[in-house]
Amino acid sequence: MRWQSVHSGRLERWLGAERVEHLSSQFKDWYGPPVNLTDVPGSVWVAPGGGFVGRFERGFFHSAADALRDHLRDLWKAAGKPAYCGVGFASISDALLRASSGNRQTLNGTVSKSGPTGVVGVASSLWRVGAMPAAGAAGSAAPGGRVPDKATTGAMAFNNPSSGTLHLTGADFSASIINNAVMLYDRIFDVAKTMNSTATEAVTGAPTRYQSSTITDADYAGGNFLFIEVGGTALAATAHNWTTCLYRNQANTDNVTLPSVTGVSGAIVDRFDMPANTWFCPLATGDTGIKDLAQMQCSALVATGAINFVIGHPIGVMSFPVINTLLPYDWLTNRDQAPRVFNDACLALLELPKPATTATTYNGLIYVTSAAP
Repeated sequence: MRWQSVHSGRLERWLGAERVEHLSSQFKDWYGPPVNLTDVPGSVWVAPGGGFVGRFERGFFHSAADALRDHLRDLWKAAGKPAYCGVGFASISDALLRASSGNRQTLNGTVSKSGPTGVVGVASSLWRVGAMPAAGAAGSAAPGGRVPDKATTGAMAFNNPSSGTLHLTGADFSASIINNAVMLYDRIFDVAKTMNSTATEAVTGAPTRYQSSTITDADYAGGNFLFIEVGGTALAATAHNWTTCLYRNQANTDNVTLPSVTGVSGAIVDRFDMPANTWFCPLATGDTGIKDLAQMQCSALVATGAINFVIGHPIGVMSFPVINTLLPYDWLTNRDQAPRVFNDACLALLELPKPATTATTYNGLIYVTSAAP
């Protein structure tokens, strides 16, 4: 795909300058491929360095709030009339045929998450919170760890397509706090770290998705990211670093040393035990993805707490310039560019660094569509 820059003024008019600036800052040091902004109509992606690329034909005069107002007004006018929505199909009959043939489905039926109390500028995990899907459990103990899939408690339910490939194509989603953003990701591996230990701890388990070293392969490991997640028990008030952690990179180089990550003394449950304004651990210079872990280590004895090392692969980002209202979007017209969802993927949500501490409720529908083989 050839990437073109999105007109910054139009994107700011649509999302708001504050939202655009915040999203851009979260990807300033991102090393993987561009990540889709699923709540922006068209096909817009946030790229390494924090720029925005893709196709965006809104924002000339209207914001997302203006468009939502017009959308609701049109729905009101159309009440009682047959509803048709042209979204790039050859015809209405074609759209109905695809829908009735099972090519489109909603992840988990409905998604409803009541997030944890957060910390300003800090990312949080929605893995352990309910209600739909149900709260997930900690990763399995080292050295084996766990390879979660769609059957793992906490993952969003969906059906693998009978043929072809599945792609993220839209969402109708809301948040209770303005300017929050969530990432839909595939949780491809997690492992529980033994606490109150400074010994090196081996990890032998490995993901089964996104494991190719070929950049043109849909299964390419580039973009796989690592984050360190506090589980159901807050950490003791002890300064610590995650250091001498080893991983295999996207090019199959073994035992690469992860740059040291500064942990948080007394980190609360569900937050990332990482510095503010980060949602992924840095990798060695030149690396663009992490295939698997080989070793974990903490620099200090942290007496109590629960930690998961998690490898994920980004699918798309939803930001919320309007609150407490479903924001309606559909991307079937862009399905050739829509992010791939692998069969049996463990789809979950995380909060990008938060603008406020308030616990946020997220509700809505996320749509996936199977493309022909």
